[in-house]
Amino acid sequence: MPSEVIYNRIAMLRAERGISRRDLAEALGVHYQTVGYLERGEYSPSLHLALRIAAYFEVAVEVVFAVEPFPRLGTGTA
Repeated sequence: MPSEVIYNRIAMLRAERGISRRDLAEALGVHYQTVGYLERGEYSPSLHLALRIAAYFEVAVEVVFAVEPFPRLGTGTA
């Protein structure tokens, strides 16, 4: 059985909003390294943490997390 990978857009959402890993970690009550582990896919969040992250960014949890890789942005033709 393949490992259960959770893909996320945390780094993209942080970059869009100019939020540092430390600021996000502080807002969520986790260590800043945890944010790095999440962004790199080295750690899958609990449901509670995933919902808190989505709420922090004011988006649906599906905007932040998925079980399939997100499509790459900017690769389509105009």
